[in-house]
Amino acid sequence: MKRFDAAAARLRNGASMVALVVLVAACASPTHKAPVEQRQPAPRTAADSTAAAAPAPMPAASVPAAPTPPPLPGAENAGKPGYYTVRPGDTLIRIGLDAGQNWRDIARWNNLPNSNLIEVGQVLRVLPPAADGVTVGAVAPAGQVDARPLDGKPAAAAASAATTAGPAPATAAPAAPAPPAAPREPDDDIAWAWPAAGPVVAVFDDNKSKGLAITGQAGDPVLAAADGRVVYAGSGLRGYGNLVIVKHNATYLTAYAHNQALLVKEDQVVRRGQRIAEMGSSDAERVQLHFEIRRQGRPIDPARLLPPR
Repeated sequence: MKRFDAAAARLRNGASMVALVVLVAACASPTHKAPVEQRQPAPRTAADSTAAAAPAPMPAASVPAAPTPPPLPGAENAGKPGYYTVRPGDTLIRIGLDAGQNWRDIARWNNLPNSNLIEVGQVLRVLPPAADGVTVGAVAPAGQVDARPLDGKPAAAAASAATTAGPAPATAAPAAPAPPAAPREPDDDIAWAWPAAGPVVAVFDDNKSKGLAITGQAGDPVLAAADGRVVYAGSGLRGYGNLVIVKHNATYLTAYAHNQALLVKEDQVVRRGQRIAEMGSSDAERVQLHFEIRRQGRPIDPARLLPPR
């Protein structure tokens, strides 16, 4: 009986073990998979593609405004008579020659600390400042008298006498006086002389040559054409070589270019016929003197003023 009970117990334990093995095998079987939920992505639209391709907008950066440059000196005088607006390539010497002024005077009138530093667009005074408070009044022509009676009695007596005497006999009208000759400017009274003895090989042409070309040998004397004062002596004006400029008065100046040597200095007083340079070919293709006469800065034909040879 005890043996039977033990065998039954062992049998029950074995059955339990078999049942457990079967259960574990059933869970591990590939035919039974755990359920998995799969989500499909939503279809992409054209708008989504464009939005993805376009970069995100950057915030606008605040750019500070550029500071306004200060106006150039003298800008308020641009376009006024007696003022000049500096252009590219200008020098104070060139401006002085074209204005008929001493370049040192222009520097002084404009308070320029350095005459070599002028800016394009800068406006310079090129005529001397007018005297303050000076007014020129009109003067009646000589001999013209405005006779008026002091009261009405003499005029009445004269009218009564004219009525009594009757009409005066007709007389011929006096001839109209000849118009007076135009007054000659004092600055025009200059005794001119030829600046060199050689032949003239190029005449004045307002569009090409601003003066006369006089040839000669290197070292021939170059003479002052009239009394005056040297306002420039140097080689700082392109195209003129070694140059002398003489100012004769407020209206006229002369220029002597292409010299091989200069014999005068700035601010030196010279006399007509004085040797001021030696003829040369500086900044020229041949030995020659380029001679200009300028009236108020404008070149004029020297042959109109020089004496005949």
